[in-house]
Amino acid sequence: MDEPYRIKINGGVLSPGELKYICEAAESLGLDAISFGSRQDIIFPEQIDESKFDQFSKIQFIKPKRDGIQNIASSYVSAEILPSTSWLTSDRYLYILEQFKHKLKLRVNITDPKQRLVPLFTGNVNFIASEHEDYWYLYVRLPGWKKTLMYPALIYSWDMDKIEIAIENILQEEPETIETVFELVSDAVDTNNRTVDKTLEVPFYPFPYYEGMNRIGTDRYWLGLYWRNNRYDLKFLKAMCELCSENKIGKISITPWKSFIVKGIPQKSKLQWEKFLGKYGINVRHSMLEMNWHLPVNDPDALNLKKYLVTNFDQNDISTYGLTFGITSYESDTYNFTSIVIEKNKQPDLKGDFKIRDTYNLLYAKNFDPNTQKYIMHVQDVDKVELPGLLMELSQLYFEQLGTEREEEEAEVVKKETSEEEVYQCSECLTIYNEVYGDITQDIAPNTPFVDLPATYECSLCEASKSSFEKKVLVK
Repeated sequence: MDEPYRIKINGGVLSPGELKYICEAAESLGLDAISFGSRQDIIFPEQIDESKFDQFSKIQFIKPKRDGIQNIASSYVSAEILPSTSWLTSDRYLYILEQFKHKLKLRVNITDPKQRLVPLFTGNVNFIASEHEDYWYLYVRLPGWKKTLMYPALIYSWDMDKIEIAIENILQEEPETIETVFELVSDAVDTNNRTVDKTLEVPFYPFPYYEGMNRIGTDRYWLGLYWRNNRYDLKFLKAMCELCSENKIGKISITPWKSFIVKGIPQKSKLQWEKFLGKYGINVRHSMLEMNWHLPVNDPDALNLKKYLVTNFDQNDISTYGLTFGITSYESDTYNFTSIVIEKNKQPDLKGDFKIRDTYNLLYAKNFDPNTQKYIMHVQDVDKVELPGLLMELSQLYFEQLGTEREEEEAEVVKKETSEEEVYQCSECLTIYNEVYGDITQDIAPNTPFVDLPATYECSLCEASKSSFEKKVLVK
């Protein structure tokens, strides 16, 4: 299948005017619909006339595999409507995304660990918000790496772009370890890194229902729209953009689930929007059974398989609340980000007119949480007709395990609450030196006692002297 043309949408965020311009360009190129991609970009689902591209100066048409240009994914879409880190507001996302003006060679994710709608680790360079305002964990998985590894420092918001560029520039060195990446990046750019003082904690949340009209605060709403065939009618989208402008709605957000969200609909306009959706016959009450799937773009076989499985779930009254499903194939180079993965196997090479039915493998994420990045093989080489029963088994296992996990988590919390840990805290800015993590920003190795630090040691954030640090006992 020929790779379709795409349009980069920085962080999955665009204005109604920008979307309307894209829709008008698509119409001029002979299309009647556009699609959305898992990297929160826009896809032109059919062949288009490349000779007309010059007519649309504001659009760059790309094929990521051919051109080596990637889109930024971000959890801007979840701000205000899902659990979030307190300092990470919609405006903060926009300021950060504005930094990235170059053509990205690597997949970049900018996400909040407290939401579940946008995956955290599907990029090569993954910035994940920390509890420290304007500081981010960085998890790196360069092309060819088998694992995603934590960068040994927290990244300042306004350094993110130049650090990503520095990582792109060292690809030719083919670094094999995160320590090498850190050293090369530190040599290349000046940064305002902060010491990592605790590991990233990603709380578990069930996958959210993201469709329909939902309240924000007391006087606004957000609207999620999902079309199961991922073909969004251009006439509808243009009319919706005009309605957004009329209601002074500045941004539209694309999700990684082939859907989009409009935030900030005024309460006084709610009825107007409901009439608008009714006029175009838009259904906003899809079953959760079918909204939690990730499918390859323009793959009719995958879409038919999903319909077959969802129908079986529905007929058997199966709950999949909190779970996500992905359909992929042996040749896919994307990172899995769903709770359960249905992987299509390669058919053996045979001579003659023999036909062999497709077979599949079933994998599930550890604890059914894709953020663990660890997948367990459940079964291999099974026929399509066996999949519904096996998926129902996994669904039951999920709910059985869910209670057990919560009990284990509660026990772990109690255990942590009764433990104590000695650290040293800067009296000027309250930065913590934790002997377990050391301070790689100043070449202090992990497990280095505070007393062994050189007399010249300074706070990594405010540069206060070693004598400014005071011993503290953290109750954990």
